[in-house]
Amino acid sequence: MGLVSIPSPGVPLEYGSPGQPLVIVVHDWYGRLPWLEAYGSALAHQGFHVRVPDLYNGWATTDDEDATELLGKLDLIRAVNVIGTLARSGRAEGAPRVGVVGFSLGGWLALSQAKSGSIDAVVAYYATLADAEHSVVPCPVQLHFADEDEWEATGDPDSFVERLREDATTVERYLYSGTSHSFANATLPEKVDRNAAALAFARTVTFLEKQLAD
Repeated sequence: MGLVSIPSPGVPLEYGSPGQPLVIVVHDWYGRLPWLEAYGSALAHQGFHVRVPDLYNGWATTDDEDATELLGKLDLIRAVNVIGTLARSGRAEGAPRVGVVGFSLGGWLALSQAKSGSIDAVVAYYATLADAEHSVVPCPVQLHFADEDEWEATGDPDSFVERLREDATTVERYLYSGTSHSFANATLPEKVDRNAAALAFARTVTFLEKQLAD
């Protein structure tokens, strides 16, 4: 398919009203594809203020090779800082608490930012922190893993969950039978598992309500 331009390049999509608990939704390595518009809107209907940043400055793709190219150009430190900036602006607008939901790359970014203590809850889909990246994550974490995935470069889920628990981090872990990486990405018909994605979304909402509600 190649690279495609997306609406509102570089500007976070926004759903819900400031002052509600803020949820920052961070896209995977394909970029901010259309499915995240529905995802953000659905979270807003559950009572959250939602922002969905665009880390690729107006570009996205459904092709793995193009995704690799986009990821290679991404400044990871800047991307982590984007999450922190959105969290601070949300609190300034009255958000009582801030959560981050991230997918793959976005999950890694969310977990990385959470180490700073600036986030109240993290939901990460098919993402971990490698051993060398690990430090205490001081907020509750919910993890959604695919049944089939590759973890050589990032650290496997078992060791990551064990490290979190050793640090006394509250952690929930779910594995979805028969799924593969990107099972929640509804713009990718060859990868999405709609039943698993719906169950994961329901668990995400329940977790965020518990951790972010007053």
